[in-house]
Amino acid sequence: MDLGLKDKIAFVAGASKGLAAATARQLAREGARVAINSRDAARLNAAADSIRAETGAQVIALAGDVAVAADVERLIGETARHFGGLDIVITNSGGPPPGRFDELSDEAWLQSVDLLLMSNVRFIRAALPHLRRSSSAAVLNFNSYSVKQPLPNLLLSNSIRLAVVGLVKSLALELGNEGIRFNAILPAFTDTERVRQLLTDRAKRNGATLEEEVKKQSAASPFGRMGTPQEFANVATFLCSPAASYVTGVTLTVDGGMYKGMV
Repeated sequence: MDLGLKDKIAFVAGASKGLAAATARQLAREGARVAINSRDAARLNAAADSIRAETGAQVIALAGDVAVAADVERLIGETARHFGGLDIVITNSGGPPPGRFDELSDEAWLQSVDLLLMSNVRFIRAALPHLRRSSSAAVLNFNSYSVKQPLPNLLLSNSIRLAVVGLVKSLALELGNEGIRFNAILPAFTDTERVRQLLTDRAKRNGATLEEEVKKQSAASPFGRMGTPQEFANVATFLCSPAASYVTGVTLTVDGGMYKGMV
């Protein structure tokens, strides 16, 4: 199936590793021109080199912090200037720290709002002039299935990510008449560094080993395993593509059946 991504221009935030790196790679395989971002310049440049070497695609690496307003505006501006436009924006960031309610300060809450919610607001605001000139504009937010099923010790994430879903759905309705699609994708436990960190924290709290927590979490899926970044990237790439032209305002779980709700 041709997804229609050849020569499309995509910006992918937080893409030096994990789910976003896998998605940037898959977009490049489909022929898109891709800008990837991370705070870690060395790791980011290595990821860009790897994607270019494998795919032959045009890939640029743009270091910056998605929680800093000036960085967000610069990242979008540099992408559009380098490639001559912008068709796809993937918003993504690292997650906030784990913690229970009594452990979290006002500062932790405000930093998490900047990281998870305001980064989306700023990316979309900066990208809109460019997306309005695209014939296949799409914004995809990398979120979490915790918006449907809250996870233990992740109060910040459980709370603030819901606001991002509200933003995505509202913009899908508000800007759909301009041909711009907005969707969110909700991974569950996928085998990434971030998930290993969370399960290490859980193991410490439960007096267990990391291996025991991985096995326990894997059992939550009827497949008996966690997902892979490539499995997630396949779905994310489709949602960004012109092949998904009639899909907007959705929050799609990619969870291997870990979410047990009906809707």
